[in-house]
Amino acid sequence: MTTISQTAGRSLRPTSSSGFFATLANSFHALFDRLERRSAVKTLNELDDRALRDIGINRSQIEDAVYGQFKAELSRYL
Repeated sequence: MTTISQTAGRSLRPTSSSGFFATLANSFHALFDRLERRSAVKTLNELDDRALRDIGINRSQIEDAVYGQFKAELSRYL
């Protein structure tokens, strides 16, 4: 009696390359997002208090505005 294996012609090693590349792409996206937000915080910190008031935030609210942690009073204006 001859037994034919169902794994004949298939690799026994799992294909994790797609998972690896997805993880790598997500890491690059997260890094780019982080660098972009840091740049926005730096730019807003360079503005004077009058310019910040014009856009509706105080100096203490810069990071909250950039990182998406809006307070209730900020979300009214957006």
